[in-house]
Amino acid sequence: MYAGPTGLVLLTDRRLVRGALVDVVAGAVGGGVRWVVLREKDLPRAERLALAVDLRAILAEAGGSLIVAGPDPLDGDAVHLPAAGPYPPPAVGLVGRSCHDTAELARLTTEHYATLSPVYETRTKPGYGPALRPAGLGALVKASPVPVLALGGIETAAQVAACVEAGATGVAVLGAIMRAQNPAETATTLGRAFQEAATRVARTHPARSDAGPHEKGCGRP
Repeated sequence: MYAGPTGLVLLTDRRLVRGALVDVVAGAVGGGVRWVVLREKDLPRAERLALAVDLRAILAEAGGSLIVAGPDPLDGDAVHLPAAGPYPPPAVGLVGRSCHDTAELARLTTEHYATLSPVYETRTKPGYGPALRPAGLGALVKASPVPVLALGGIETAAQVAACVEAGATGVAVLGAIMRAQNPAETATTLGRAFQEAATRVARTHPARSDAGPHEKGCGRP
Protein backbone atom coordinates (compact mmCIF):
# COMPACT_ATOMS: atom_id res chain seq x y z
CA MET A 1 0.00 0.00 0.00
CA TYR A 2 1.31 3.42 -0.95
CA ALA A 3 2.16 5.45 2.17
CA GLY A 4 3.71 8.51 0.56
CA PRO A 5 2.42 12.06 0.13
CA THR A 6 -1.13 12.58 -1.08
CA GLY A 7 -3.61 15.42 -1.13
CA LEU A 8 -2.29 18.95 -0.78
CA VAL A 9 1.49 18.98 -0.28
CA LEU A 10 3.32 22.17 0.74
CA LEU A 11 6.81 23.16 -0.43
CA THR A 12 8.57 25.86 1.56
CA ASP A 13 10.30 29.05 0.45
CA ARG A 14 11.02 31.46 3.30
CA ARG A 15 11.86 34.24 0.82
CA LEU A 16 8.20 34.54 -0.16
CA VAL A 17 6.50 34.57 3.23
CA ARG A 18 5.13 37.69 4.91
CA GLY A 19 6.32 36.64 8.38
CA ALA A 20 8.08 33.64 9.87
CA LEU A 21 8.16 30.44 7.82
CA VAL A 22 7.20 28.31 10.82
CA ASP A 23 4.06 30.41 11.27
CA VAL A 24 3.07 29.99 7.63
CA VAL A 25 3.58 26.23 7.84
CA ALA A 26 1.60 26.09 11.09
CA GLY A 27 -1.23 27.95 9.38
CA ALA A 28 -1.18 25.59 6.42
CA VAL A 29 -1.21 22.57 8.73
CA GLY A 30 -4.14 24.14 10.54
CA GLY A 31 -5.82 24.34 7.14
CA GLY A 32 -5.37 20.62 6.53
CA VAL A 33 -1.90 20.17 5.03
CA ARG A 34 -0.28 16.95 6.26
CA TRP A 35 2.80 16.76 4.04
CA VAL A 36 5.47 19.47 3.91
CA VAL A 37 8.66 19.49 1.85
CA LEU A 38 11.42 21.56 3.48
CA ARG A 39 13.52 23.28 0.83
CA GLU A 40 15.70 26.21 2.04
CA LYS A 41 18.77 24.43 0.70
CA ASP A 42 20.87 27.58 0.89
CA LEU A 43 20.83 27.55 4.69
CA PRO A 44 23.76 26.12 6.70
CA ARG A 45 23.01 22.60 7.86
CA ALA A 46 22.71 23.59 11.51
CA GLU A 47 20.06 26.23 10.73
CA ARG A 48 18.23 23.91 8.38
CA LEU A 49 18.28 21.14 10.98
CA ALA A 50 16.80 23.47 13.59
CA LEU A 51 14.08 24.46 11.14
CA ALA A 52 13.36 20.78 10.41
CA VAL A 53 12.95 20.13 14.14
CA ASP A 54 10.45 22.97 14.43
CA LEU A 55 8.44 21.89 11.40
CA ARG A 56 8.37 18.25 12.48
CA ALA A 57 6.93 19.32 15.82
CA ILE A 58 4.16 21.27 14.09
CA LEU A 59 3.34 18.36 11.79
CA ALA A 60 3.54 15.73 14.54
CA GLU A 61 0.69 17.37 16.42
CA ALA A 62 -1.51 16.92 13.35
CA GLY A 63 -0.24 13.47 12.37
CA GLY A 64 1.68 14.91 9.41
CA SER A 65 5.11 14.25 7.93
CA LEU A 66 8.14 16.30 6.88
CA ILE A 67 10.09 15.54 3.72
CA VAL A 68 13.51 17.16 3.29
CA ALA A 69 14.68 18.29 -0.15
CA GLY A 70 18.08 16.78 -0.87
CA PRO A 71 19.81 13.56 0.16
CA ASP A 72 20.33 14.57 3.82
CA PRO A 73 17.14 13.76 5.79
CA LEU A 74 18.22 16.02 8.68
CA ASP A 75 17.66 13.30 11.26
CA GLY A 76 14.35 12.29 9.68
CA ASP A 77 13.39 9.49 7.32
CA ALA A 78 12.06 11.16 4.16
CA VAL A 79 13.86 12.96 1.33
CA HIS A 80 12.99 14.47 -2.03
CA LEU A 81 15.77 14.33 -4.63
CA PRO A 82 16.40 16.37 -7.78
CA ALA A 83 16.29 14.71 -11.18
CA ALA A 84 20.08 15.04 -11.47
CA GLY A 85 20.83 12.72 -8.57
CA PRO A 86 22.09 11.15 -6.48
CA TYR A 87 21.71 7.70 -8.03
CA PRO A 88 21.04 5.25 -6.51
CA PRO A 89 18.74 6.95 -4.00
CA PRO A 90 19.77 6.90 -0.32
CA ALA A 91 18.29 4.12 1.78
CA VAL A 92 15.80 6.07 3.88
CA GLY A 93 12.18 5.36 4.70
CA LEU A 94 10.57 7.52 2.00
CA VAL A 95 12.17 8.83 -1.17
CA GLY A 96 10.71 11.06 -3.86
CA ARG A 97 12.30 12.53 -6.97
CA SER A 98 11.63 15.47 -9.25
CA CYS A 99 10.89 14.46 -12.83
CA HIS A 100 9.92 16.39 -15.93
CA ASP A 101 9.69 13.88 -18.79
CA THR A 102 9.53 10.19 -19.66
CA ALA A 103 13.32 9.83 -19.70
CA GLU A 104 13.60 10.92 -16.09
CA LEU A 105 10.67 8.74 -15.06
CA ALA A 106 12.43 5.78 -16.67
CA ARG A 107 15.44 6.30 -14.39
CA LEU A 108 13.42 5.74 -11.23
CA THR A 109 14.44 2.68 -9.23
CA THR A 110 13.52 2.48 -5.55
CA GLU A 111 11.82 5.88 -5.27
CA HIS A 112 8.34 5.81 -3.77
CA TYR A 113 6.87 8.77 -5.66
CA ALA A 114 7.77 11.46 -8.18
CA THR A 115 6.82 15.07 -8.79
CA LEU A 116 6.07 16.16 -12.35
CA SER A 117 6.61 19.80 -13.21
CA PRO A 118 5.91 22.43 -14.24
CA VAL A 119 2.23 21.77 -14.84
CA TYR A 120 1.53 25.49 -15.27
CA GLU A 121 3.71 28.55 -15.75
CA THR A 122 5.14 29.44 -12.36
CA ARG A 123 5.95 32.79 -10.78
CA THR A 124 8.53 31.11 -8.53
CA LYS A 125 10.61 30.00 -11.54
CA PRO A 126 9.66 32.33 -14.41
CA GLY A 127 10.61 30.94 -17.81
CA TYR A 128 10.86 27.41 -16.41
CA GLY A 129 9.17 24.94 -18.67
CA PRO A 130 7.52 24.49 -21.06
CA ALA A 131 4.43 23.91 -18.97
CA LEU A 132 3.00 20.40 -19.19
CA ARG A 133 -0.60 21.53 -18.80
CA PRO A 134 -3.10 18.88 -17.60
CA ALA A 135 -2.93 16.91 -20.86
CA GLY A 136 0.85 16.56 -20.65
CA LEU A 137 0.63 15.72 -16.97
CA GLY A 138 -1.90 12.99 -17.70
CA ALA A 139 0.34 11.42 -20.33
CA LEU A 140 3.30 11.33 -17.96
CA VAL A 141 1.18 9.99 -15.11
CA LYS A 142 0.35 7.01 -17.30
CA ALA A 143 4.05 6.47 -18.01
CA SER A 144 5.14 6.72 -14.39
CA PRO A 145 5.95 3.55 -12.41
CA VAL A 146 5.18 5.35 -9.12
CA PRO A 147 2.49 7.71 -7.80
CA VAL A 148 2.83 11.29 -9.02
CA LEU A 149 2.49 14.71 -7.42
CA ALA A 150 1.63 17.57 -9.74
CA LEU A 151 3.84 20.62 -9.21
CA GLY A 152 4.36 24.06 -10.66
CA GLY A 153 2.14 27.12 -10.88
CA ILE A 154 -0.82 25.49 -9.11
CA GLU A 155 -2.64 28.33 -7.37
CA THR A 156 -6.39 27.89 -7.86
CA ALA A 157 -9.04 25.32 -6.98
CA ALA A 158 -9.71 24.74 -10.70
CA GLN A 159 -6.03 23.96 -11.31
CA VAL A 160 -5.96 21.55 -8.37
CA ALA A 161 -9.02 19.75 -9.74
CA ALA A 162 -7.50 19.52 -13.23
CA CYS A 163 -4.37 17.87 -11.81
CA VAL A 164 -6.40 15.31 -9.88
CA GLU A 165 -8.48 14.55 -12.95
CA ALA A 166 -5.23 14.04 -14.88
CA GLY A 167 -4.29 11.30 -12.42
CA ALA A 168 -2.13 13.04 -9.81
CA THR A 169 -2.08 11.36 -6.41
CA GLY A 170 -1.19 14.67 -4.79
CA VAL A 171 -0.84 18.33 -5.68
CA ALA A 172 2.24 20.21 -4.48
CA VAL A 173 1.98 23.97 -3.99
CA LEU A 174 4.50 26.60 -3.04
CA GLY A 175 3.71 30.20 -3.92
CA ALA A 176 -0.05 29.93 -3.41
CA ILE A 177 0.46 29.32 0.30
CA MET A 178 3.84 30.96 0.88
CA ARG A 179 2.50 34.27 -0.50
CA ALA A 180 -0.97 33.96 1.02
CA GLN A 181 -2.29 36.57 3.44
CA ASN A 182 -4.08 33.72 5.21
CA PRO A 183 -2.20 30.42 4.69
CA ALA A 184 -4.79 28.41 6.65
CA GLU A 185 -7.64 29.68 4.51
CA THR A 186 -5.77 29.06 1.26
CA ALA A 187 -4.78 25.56 2.36
CA THR A 188 -8.38 24.80 3.30
CA THR A 189 -9.68 25.99 -0.06
CA LEU A 190 -7.14 24.08 -2.13
CA GLY A 191 -7.40 20.99 0.07
CA ARG A 192 -11.17 20.97 -0.31
CA ALA A 193 -10.78 21.24 -4.09
CA PHE A 194 -8.47 18.22 -4.03
CA GLN A 195 -10.89 16.13 -1.99
CA GLU A 196 -13.88 17.05 -4.12
CA ALA A 197 -12.01 16.23 -7.32
CA ALA A 198 -10.68 12.97 -5.86
CA THR A 199 -14.21 11.98 -4.89
CA ARG A 200 -15.45 12.65 -8.44
CA VAL A 201 -12.60 10.62 -9.91
CA ALA A 202 -13.28 7.73 -7.52
CA ARG A 203 -16.94 7.68 -8.58
CA THR A 204 -16.26 7.78 -12.31
CA HIS A 205 -13.02 5.75 -12.34
CA PRO A 206 -13.18 3.25 -9.43
CA ALA A 207 -9.88 1.63 -10.43
CA ARG A 208 -8.10 4.90 -9.66
CA SER A 209 -9.44 5.22 -6.12
CA ASP A 210 -7.74 4.15 -2.89
CA ALA A 211 -4.01 4.12 -3.71
CA GLY A 212 -4.41 6.25 -6.82
CA PRO A 213 -3.57 5.41 -10.41
CA HIS A 214 -0.28 3.61 -9.76
CA GLU A 215 -1.00 0.49 -7.75
CA LYS A 216 1.73 -1.29 -9.68
CA GLY A 217 4.25 0.98 -7.96
CA CYS A 218 2.79 1.01 -4.49
CA GLY A 219 4.44 -2.14 -3.30
CA ARG A 220 7.93 -1.13 -4.35
CA PRO A 221 10.58 -0.87 -1.64
